[in-house]
Amino acid sequence: MTVKDKEIQADYKNRINRVFEFIDQNLESDLSLDAVSEIAFFSSFHFHRVFKFITEETLHEYIKRRRIEKSASDLLHKNITATEIAHKYGFSDNSSYSRAFKKYYGVSPTEFKNQNPNRFSKIRQLKSKNGQDYPDYEKYICFINNLKNWIKMNAKIEIKEMSKMDLAYVSSIGPHNLEKSYGKLMQWAAPKGLMNDQTKMITVYHDSFKVTEASKVRMSASILLDKAVETNGEIGLATIETGKFIVGSFEIGLNEFEKSWTGLFLWMNENGYKKADRAPFEIYYNNFKEHPERKAIVDFCIPIE
Repeated sequence: MTVKDKEIQADYKNRINRVFEFIDQNLESDLSLDAVSEIAFFSSFHFHRVFKFITEETLHEYIKRRRIEKSASDLLHKNITATEIAHKYGFSDNSSYSRAFKKYYGVSPTEFKNQNPNRFSKIRQLKSKNGQDYPDYEKYICFINNLKNWIKMNAKIEIKEMSKMDLAYVSSIGPHNLEKSYGKLMQWAAPKGLMNDQTKMITVYHDSFKVTEASKVRMSASILLDKAVETNGEIGLATIETGKFIVGSFEIGLNEFEKSWTGLFLWMNENGYKKADRAPFEIYYNNFKEHPERKAIVDFCIPIE
């Protein structure tokens, strides 16, 4: 690939980043191909091809999936009926919403909401497609109790009002691409003097592993900025707005990240907090490869209402 080709590809990804943000902010509105392609400054025909190349989904498939997954998150975290959700995300009626939801998760929205086993972990409907058995009630209670004890021993949990944070980021679709995205980000940041011992790396999660298949989870590999910068190519700018967060501080192995997130969401529910409609994120304080036990010192942050 020539330098010019790489520059064009980076520019296209930057434009698609703007589209991701626009879709997330307008899931409850009309999102026609013409309207969305204008955000990326592409013709409808060209945008359709570029979007499919980057996401491996058509725009229609992507929007429908995001609406279904967002509705699943609402069912878990909000006191809202399936009928209200159907109207919120533009389905013509409750039956059409239920059919679309069941096609994706294998159960109706009502069944999904009422099922307790694994609701704090990856959604069992996704696992059931692989033929795995659902855990029985006793195993589930044992899992929950063990998780509560583990969190009590391994996490310092606080409710914090956090200040606004300005970020530079590179998008990653799927965790398998996250390391490469951080590599691109650091390659851009280092010559600008943005990388030093005090630089904080932050991963923002725009999708939840609880409701989205891992290969489609969108994340932002980010660094915290302490000054205004100009970006180009794949590098985008974003802001985490001031707000209230549950902050869980951990020193853990890489194989304990999922357990930590699961336990923190469990703690949130057990203590009566509601997740706000903003993205959770991780803040890293060390390079785990330099830790004597290869552990990450990290804060997990859940926005709350």
